[in-house]
Amino acid sequence: MSLTDLIYAGSNAVAGLTEGAVNDAIEKFGADHAVGYPDTAYCLPIIYAATGVKIKTLGDLPAAVGILKSLITNKEDLGEALNAGLATAVGAEIIEAIRYLDGDPYANDSGIGFVPDPIIRSLGVPLVTGDIPGIAVLLGEAADPAALAAIVKDYQEKGLLTFMVGNIIEQALEGGVKMGLDYRVIPLGHEVTSVIHVVSVAIRAALIFGGIEPGKLPEFLTYTKERVPAFVNTFGELNEVIVSVGAGAIALGFPVIADVPVPEVPGALMTQADHSKTVEFSLEAREIKIKVTKIDVPVSVASAFEGERVRKENMFAEFGGNKTECWELVTSGDPATMEDHKITVIGPDIDDPSFADADVVRLPLGIVVTVGGKAMQKDFETVLERRIHYFTNYIDGAMHVGQRNIAWIRLTKEAFEKGFRLKHIGEVLYAKMRSDFEKVVDKCEITIYTKAEDVKRLGEEMVKPIYAERDARMNALTDESVDEFYTCLLCQSFAPSHVCIVTPERLGLCGAVSWLDAKATKELDPEGPNQPVIKGTASDERVGRWDSVNKAVASASQGAVESVTLYSILEDPMTSCGCFECICGIMPEANGVIIVNREFSQTSPVGMTFGELASMTGGGVQTPGFMGHGRFLIGSKKFMSAEGGLQRIVWMPKELKDDVADRLNKAVVAMGGPENFADMVCDETIATDSEAVLEFLETKNHPALAMDPIM
Repeated sequence: MSLTDLIYAGSNAVAGLTEGAVNDAIEKFGADHAVGYPDTAYCLPIIYAATGVKIKTLGDLPAAVGILKSLITNKEDLGEALNAGLATAVGAEIIEAIRYLDGDPYANDSGIGFVPDPIIRSLGVPLVTGDIPGIAVLLGEAADPAALAAIVKDYQEKGLLTFMVGNIIEQALEGGVKMGLDYRVIPLGHEVTSVIHVVSVAIRAALIFGGIEPGKLPEFLTYTKERVPAFVNTFGELNEVIVSVGAGAIALGFPVIADVPVPEVPGALMTQADHSKTVEFSLEAREIKIKVTKIDVPVSVASAFEGERVRKENMFAEFGGNKTECWELVTSGDPATMEDHKITVIGPDIDDPSFADADVVRLPLGIVVTVGGKAMQKDFETVLERRIHYFTNYIDGAMHVGQRNIAWIRLTKEAFEKGFRLKHIGEVLYAKMRSDFEKVVDKCEITIYTKAEDVKRLGEEMVKPIYAERDARMNALTDESVDEFYTCLLCQSFAPSHVCIVTPERLGLCGAVSWLDAKATKELDPEGPNQPVIKGTASDERVGRWDSVNKAVASASQGAVESVTLYSILEDPMTSCGCFECICGIMPEANGVIIVNREFSQTSPVGMTFGELASMTGGGVQTPGFMGHGRFLIGSKKFMSAEGGLQRIVWMPKELKDDVADRLNKAVVAMGGPENFADMVCDETIATDSEAVLEFLETKNHPALAMDPIM
């Protein structure tokens, strides 16, 4: 059979299965029965993107099946055949959605199935920063399981996000691959239709970040081809359905690399039978470039391990966590007196004989990273210091939580057995500081203290005074005290019309870029994503409008956005890409705003989930009354100050409220408001119904109720 014949055979088979599944489901549940995926604002995302129609009931599906069948023309033309591949994707989406009618079909599966919207949003930052340089989709069953496991580990060590479908899941697990969202190796399921869940991720990236209007299928295909760096590896013999699935991937712009002979299409469908060359071949096919820093440690170091959690049963050593003192510090040194790559451990290491009978090694820990360079500035110390958290978490077998003098580190038994010791933390920090900050760090020394008396003495005499000095300097940084703001264009790889304006009192909405971060990035990469905007005089101080900011935004968005304000959510609010930590929106009956964080999955008092709220504001659009922002902004006196500020907040999820309470309370008091303001803010443990929320606010005499009407 020719390639087009194979594709059509698979597409027709899936079309028949889909039609049968729809008819059976309607007969069993009725046409009015709801259908959809969990925790998404986009119903059946692929159909929604292609047609603009939200499928909500089983009765909506026959029309979608009709569209599916219309794409299968059976003409001997590769372009037409690729459209049939898209039809297979639509069929797979419907079949998988029907599987969810009886509950979670993956509850007892090693795969996770559908990937919810919040997970996609959480992956936005590492994708745009390059911490996740690409997406690998693997499916089938490998003839050589050991080679398969080696391929997955290689992708993992290079930081790729890897999705898996088929029996390769068990093959990889047996080969020692660490798997799950924490490790960025995600098993989707065993049925070939499970692959649709990664196609859904790509399509929703266009909806969430790209702001593409549903129904404009060609624009979605252009977006996935140009902005979603994905490819497919198939293992084992290919049947007609897998070939048709591959055609759908090619239509999305994702090259398919098989390990068996296939009718090759240059740049789209290729064979690479030598598994030792699969990774390099695949990366080159998708033009994914990997920056690899070889670090002399006995375990893997990659951003893929950033989410690893070290549980008690697998813990070998622990530092901090309210058990011992643990702090970390980056400080500047004189390059002339420094010895580059000097790593010193002062005190017992985790293999000290005195711990031979201990169930868990617990030590105090102090880490001093001394950096020197002609371009190094004192303000950059905190930027580099925050990276200790990420760099330590890149270690396979390490978990790092917190920062400064509330750091908490755990190491696994497996890492210890492989030979990992404290000096290797120093090796990782040295290598990453030198490579990631090469333009400002010419030399780097690491000193690690584990003697209780040293950690306590240095913490009191050196570390805390430096923290205090920095805090005083940071607190003095206000929007009024600086001459320039910064643009942040990191997210434009996914959201081309979005521009963040970062100020001392308003960090990037992703929560990852502060004003100092932007300033440091400008030094590190003069032509990079953070460019200064000379403020000049505000044309409207109340809403935070500057002509210079508008000019920068209009230029950086290629004219898509011409005017923004920094302190209002009603007048030209700043755009959002889609990876924001929180979203605020007006609740008119309470004369205030609610704030919902990405992790909260329930329905808010305005009748929408986070995903539904976010779907209105992502992709670089301006939606007056709604705005994406970072957690840090909750507690800034600039938070929607044009509409009355922080005292307009009437509802937040409890986890978020507890997290920001101290800072929020202090800010409200400093602005002349009531003490313990957070206690006046409703949360889901109190009420989510708007009437009940309003009743609670009235019992608390919430200040928003007495303010001028917000609208």
